[in-house]
Amino acid sequence: MLPDQIDSLSALFRDAAAAIIHARAGELGDQTLPVPAVTLERPKQAAHGDLACNLAMQLARPLRLNPRALAEDLVRRVAERDASEDGAGLIAGLEIAGPGFINIRLSASARLAPVAAVLREGEGFGRNRRGQGRPALVEFVSANPTGPLHVGHGRQGALGDALSALLEANGWAVSREFYYNDAGAQIANLALSVQARARGIEPTDERFPADGYRGDYIADIARDYLARRTVSAERIEPVTAAGDPDDLDAVRRFAVAYLRNEQDRDLRAFGVRFDNYFLESSLYADGRVEAAVGRLVAAGKTFEEGGALWLRTTGYGDDKDRVMRKSDGGYTYFVPDIAYHVTKWERGFARAINVQGSDHHGTIARVRAGLQALGAGIPEGYPDYVLHKMVTVMRGGAEVKISKRAGGYVTLRDLIEWSGGAESQAGAGRAAEDIIARGRDAVRFFLISRKADSEFVFDVDLALAQTDENPVYYVQYAHARICSVLAASAERGGPGEPEVLAALAASADPATLLAPLQGARELALAARLAGFPALIAQAADELSPHSVAFYLKDLAADLHSYYNAERFLVDDPALRLARLALLLATRQVLRNGLALIGVSAPERM
Repeated sequence: MLPDQIDSLSALFRDAAAAIIHARAGELGDQTLPVPAVTLERPKQAAHGDLACNLAMQLARPLRLNPRALAEDLVRRVAERDASEDGAGLIAGLEIAGPGFINIRLSASARLAPVAAVLREGEGFGRNRRGQGRPALVEFVSANPTGPLHVGHGRQGALGDALSALLEANGWAVSREFYYNDAGAQIANLALSVQARARGIEPTDERFPADGYRGDYIADIARDYLARRTVSAERIEPVTAAGDPDDLDAVRRFAVAYLRNEQDRDLRAFGVRFDNYFLESSLYADGRVEAAVGRLVAAGKTFEEGGALWLRTTGYGDDKDRVMRKSDGGYTYFVPDIAYHVTKWERGFARAINVQGSDHHGTIARVRAGLQALGAGIPEGYPDYVLHKMVTVMRGGAEVKISKRAGGYVTLRDLIEWSGGAESQAGAGRAAEDIIARGRDAVRFFLISRKADSEFVFDVDLALAQTDENPVYYVQYAHARICSVLAASAERGGPGEPEVLAALAASADPATLLAPLQGARELALAARLAGFPALIAQAADELSPHSVAFYLKDLAADLHSYYNAERFLVDDPALRLARLALLLATRQVLRNGLALIGVSAPERM
């Protein structure tokens, strides 16, 4: 049922219960009995109706009534009110089962109302305003600018962007943020690695930095640095290489800009955009790290031991206190994280969500403890975290662990190109942009198709398969099938999308136009459409974008079953119009759901 239908049906039972409680007031004495929350659930067996209510079971004991007798009273009152002139006409029948459960059968108009609602609301179907325009910040990817993005970053990108879209669909004003870890030892190692390659020192040479980066991309950076090329990236000024291998600071600036540019290009190919880029180095340059440490010291939340400064995190649920400033004067990695999250709060983001790898689990308690210890009014549990586990890439039946360009890992670009058909027969003759588009769809769908906290095996061969086993192909094919039916109808001079929508808009009672839809598969498809708004709300509440992928696969299965069982371009014009309307509504919800997870809805496959 649609959310407003559920509200109306719940109100019928709530009002009936209130009337019964009022009628029993004299026998209850001074006892005040509130009406419990009305719970409507789907029965385990479809034969028992569309919904079930246990309100009689909840109220029987406090009202001192037999639950079955109470159920009979509730049924009578609810049926009378629903059938009255101002009733919604939602109910076709009410049955009492067992000791007092009430099974509800919905009217035909109620079961088909979602079809008209989808076609009326279009792209807005499923969206709500629960967020009330409040700001929310989602931080994701946040890769070090020390190499190409890997498949783990891809999973973050898919999760973070889909989660952002879900929050937007629930009325939040979302900002997508990328936090660049552009300070620390890793950046120093990057600069030394590029400097060594610029001097002609190979990774196999003993003079190469022990902790250096050995992928082929380091040689690419060194070559462009020596050629004095200019590179640019999002929100930074272009950087022109000095060309001097001895100028380590110039090498560092160019290498960071070069890799930021490459990461930007990969993210664009992945269909992921950001509203803001935040540099870790700015926290030091602006004095925010020192200020945060100073406030913690002033608040008495720290102590010194062994030449190091410690934070008393055990006072905030951590299993032991943590070092903030090491004996050599350097800060541990969670200290700038505390300062960074203070900026999120100060920028007005009362809701902040971090999408990170599960290797960050240990920092959660430390960052939250630091924020609490500051006494800045930041609530407990700030920020929220969505942690994902690793991705294993399989190709040709074997695990792929190495990329020639990156060295020790598979890059996001590799995965997109492989999944789009590059280097395979599936991509023969395809334009480069087509390969990227197809690969993007496959990778984005696959990477959110499991719960974030579960490990995922990405099978490239499955991503290329044009079979029902490939989930993204299965869902997109459902959309394309609907498009083909609508095109065939128009070619034969029958109603197309404009005519179907015009007929519904002109009708004083759309339910009458949809009344020919009486088949079990048609009603099941309409019921699936009705569940989309609740799914969007729940997925946002639970920070679970995988729920959208699950729903889309179920909706596609319903459509394929319907398509294989029925004809749509039948001779009966009323039945033909109604079935085309159902197809149009299904296509719209497929589009809406795919858009949330950043996947296209092709009209041909």
